[in-house]
Amino acid sequence: MQVVFDNPAGAGCLRSLSAPEKPTSQEGKPLILVVEDEVELANLISQHLEAAGMQTQVCHRAAHAMSFLQRNFANLVLLDIGLPDQTGFALLDDLADKDLTIPTIFLTGNDEEASKVRALNMGGDDYVTKPFSFPELIARIGAVLRRAEVSRDLNLTKNVRVTDEPFEFCGASINPERLEITFPGDNAEKIGRKELGILTHLNANPGVVITRKALIHSVWGVYADIRSRSLDQYVVKVRDLYKKHGLSLDAFRTVHGIGYIFDPKGISAEGR
Repeated sequence: MQVVFDNPAGAGCLRSLSAPEKPTSQEGKPLILVVEDEVELANLISQHLEAAGMQTQVCHRAAHAMSFLQRNFANLVLLDIGLPDQTGFALLDDLADKDLTIPTIFLTGNDEEASKVRALNMGGDDYVTKPFSFPELIARIGAVLRRAEVSRDLNLTKNVRVTDEPFEFCGASINPERLEITFPGDNAEKIGRKELGILTHLNANPGVVITRKALIHSVWGVYADIRSRSLDQYVVKVRDLYKKHGLSLDAFRTVHGIGYIFDPKGISAEGR
């Protein structure tokens, strides 16, 4: 049995009564968001996926799916292209603009090669055309989920992977693969994952003011419940580490009431 959400986070979406609103990885059941405007087909997909050990949410409009994903976690999206209010392509673009990266399988009646190529080139993980068999669909979902899990295994933080190249930051060399920062004189020290994520985001965004919220989302992810005070504590650890080795972090400044700026060229007056 399914019920319509009566709250803004899920307005227009359906969910199984047995499924919790905030599924956790400990439950071992991936949450699949089914974005399909054909009500009967969406319900049938939901039933088969739940019988295969998954949880489902159903949305019949792109806007409803976006609203849900901005407030809730999903392991994978099954996305139709021909939605009433917006194409599936446009929805995937909007998710990318909001830094919501979610494994996506296009599930559509459009079997044109150009459509398949577009979907895969823009970040879709698979493309399944209607009609389809449910055993094959479930197998494809499982394959995408496994690939996503392997990819996450390489992540140190939301924005750093162990395969990332070393980089220089204010006179020190930072090596993500070794979780290590090397100061002049070959003095190497271990660095925490969150401190590494902070430095990586700053290094990638020189000369611009970065809000605390943007920095938290970059390092911890958009679903993290992290307060500014916790972020500031990690920043203090970075400053203390540089101070210990006699290096200046004058280029990394606090912009009071907003966040931070990394200004290696000294061209901004922010935070001075």
